[in-house]
Amino acid sequence: MRKRSKYRPKKVLVNPVGYVLESMTPLGSHDDTLINLKLKHHYAMTALTQGKAEKDDMDKLIGMANMTEALFRLGFGTEYKDIITLGNSALLAVSRRGAESSRFILRADEMRALNELVELHDAQLEVINVKDVERAIALVENERKQKRMTSIIERT
Repeated sequence: MRKRSKYRPKKVLVNPVGYVLESMTPLGSHDDTLINLKLKHHYAMTALTQGKAEKDDMDKLIGMANMTEALFRLGFGTEYKDIITLGNSALLAVSRRGAESSRFILRADEMRALNELVELHDAQLEVINVKDVERAIALVENERKQKRMTSIIERT
């Protein structure tokens, strides 16, 4: 068997100064991107509250919840731990029920918790920089690689 090489190529930036300047700009200054992102999350939440949600809508909400928790771990909205905990448990419960029945139906307390989670995510997006988004995405990817994420389908 061949020995695995330790060499890992590094990313080459075409414009390093532009990358640094872009990383320091607030996400709120990217109006089109921010509005599109919020619309996707709110549309997925609306579909879920109306009982019309599909797997794609749930994937968007799960990604939003992962990003919210990663930003929380990076220090954005640290006083809202209970909102993140309740929102994540509500999303997990809805997802598990939906995986069994192929229909995603919310209960009243879950709807309240998810609405607060979406509101917290919107507030986080207003105050963070592009670099913070990159750090949060890296944190989520690291959690996924380390297999620390909670699975929707319980394997026995």
